[in-house]
Amino acid sequence: MRFRSARPSFRTVSTRARAAVTAFATAAAAGGLVVTGAAAAHAATAIPAHVFAPYFEAWTGDSPSTLSTQSGAKYLTMAFLQTATSGSCTAYWNGSTSQPISSSTFGSDISAIQAAGGNVIPSFGGYTADTTNTEIADSCTNVSSIASVYESLVTTYNITRIDLDTEANSETNSAGIDRRNKAIAQVESWAASTGHTVQFSYTLPTTQNGLDSNGLAVLQNAVSNNARVDVVNIMTFDYYTGTTHEMANDTETAAAGLESQLASLYPSKSASQLWGMIGVTEMPGIDDYGAAETFTTADATTVYNWAVGKGIAELSFWALQRDNGNCPGTGGQDNCSGISQSQWYFSHTFEPYSGGTTNPGNDFSVSVSPGSAAVNPGSSATATVSTAVTSGSAQSVSLSSSGAPSGVTVSFSPASVTAGGSSTVTFATSSTAAAGTYAITITGSATSGSHSATYSLTVNGSGGTGGGSLTNGGFETGSLSPWTGQPGDGVVSSPVHSGSHAGLIAPTSSQTGEIDQTVNLKANTSYTLTGWVQGNYAFIGVSGGASASNWTSSSTWTQLTVTFTTGSSGTVTVFAHGWYAQGNVYVDDFTLN
Repeated sequence: MRFRSARPSFRTVSTRARAAVTAFATAAAAGGLVVTGAAAAHAATAIPAHVFAPYFEAWTGDSPSTLSTQSGAKYLTMAFLQTATSGSCTAYWNGSTSQPISSSTFGSDISAIQAAGGNVIPSFGGYTADTTNTEIADSCTNVSSIASVYESLVTTYNITRIDLDTEANSETNSAGIDRRNKAIAQVESWAASTGHTVQFSYTLPTTQNGLDSNGLAVLQNAVSNNARVDVVNIMTFDYYTGTTHEMANDTETAAAGLESQLASLYPSKSASQLWGMIGVTEMPGIDDYGAAETFTTADATTVYNWAVGKGIAELSFWALQRDNGNCPGTGGQDNCSGISQSQWYFSHTFEPYSGGTTNPGNDFSVSVSPGSAAVNPGSSATATVSTAVTSGSAQSVSLSSSGAPSGVTVSFSPASVTAGGSSTVTFATSSTAAAGTYAITITGSATSGSHSATYSLTVNGSGGTGGGSLTNGGFETGSLSPWTGQPGDGVVSSPVHSGSHAGLIAPTSSQTGEIDQTVNLKANTSYTLTGWVQGNYAFIGVSGGASASNWTSSSTWTQLTVTFTTGSSGTVTVFAHGWYAQGNVYVDDFTLN
């Protein structure tokens, strides 16, 4: 994984795969340290033998403890730690000197997660570090100094496992590989003598049939250095083979290949112990390659059941912030999956894996399609609320809504379904309903708990036919539609002027990044267009049946206003754009009155 414009990319050199993974260890009884006596002074929340621990993108500014609570994921893998410069032996979170390994950086969040019965797994490396010589073992040439950094995490945060994301250049840097494994062995000796518990996991890219020769060489070097590797976790996405993949099946074949490779490295281990060394990390929804590599909600259940049967060490995915359906049809985003899903669907499916390999109890999912509509006051829109069994047996699900504004009523037919069934939801507006875009939450409740999906309802300005207005002016549907854009344009969750989303305009040397929406207004009528913008040379305006625009350059949110009068057709195209190669522009909260 790497940082690039605050998002990871996962392409590796040897497999052409972009991967985001973490690897998790077996229990102490399956090869980890059994700590007694003096260890009581260092009591820490152990990582279960079978664990779900998704990646948390530590550079986003999100609170890990808050997202842990919201998603139900008690264990998080925090990415990433690396040096600030090549040649350094000091590691920082995100490679930022303002985020050292200390209680002042993530300390309160980690303590809160531990108090709730979970823990975090700090992860070193990632694609950026692995290609800029800032991965700690590549950067630092002193084995003892590398070991001291690992040990500082154990003593500072009371953690019991460290992940090493080793890909790209770090997977072929033989000197760095040897230093890393020597440091692992040194830390394991330190832990045994001081009463600490520490496990190490290796994050490595994979093919559909197991590790490539570079990944296998990393583990061979660990064996030769007497470095105990507790888990090898493979990156089961972004294969980049140019073909369509069935992602759950590829996970199983890749892991089977890895099990055979581990058998040759650890001939004394039984088959169950070898499977207990394996972790897999998925990428929910559409990965960086595109729709041909889509990990579906059905794949999640398949992989969960397979993991239970094999007894693997860990289930994970990249990344927690992606576990929502806010950008249907968009691949490779860091903040949404690109498929229609309920919030935290994948977390809820995988979470029962922590602490055991028993089958999960009854559970279900909720989705709504279409996810948005625009209506005139006094009219209505309908959508289908679908439910599905994600584990166990079907149960009765009661449907309800929240977030509807005054003048909007929401009704369901039927109001209760058996999981696997569907209902028609109607959004009816009164003639006095205020214009605006509203996020309405659809919730399904059952004995196992509740799940939700979000519907975006836009109430147009008054006027009926020919008096329409902008749709999705605040981009709260999580996608541009019905706006059209140019390559690179999209929707982001930060920065925003209000709500949860804003539009992203991405100019290049050959395009302004313009987004457009055609609206039918009253003919020969004066209107005022307003919008909030941030960035260099940010323009908004109308064209077609009227022509007017305004612009500004600002590093903070600034409101622009454009007045115009429609022509005889009443149809205009509302637009916003930046300027050639002048940097991204963000737009939000368009209104047309």
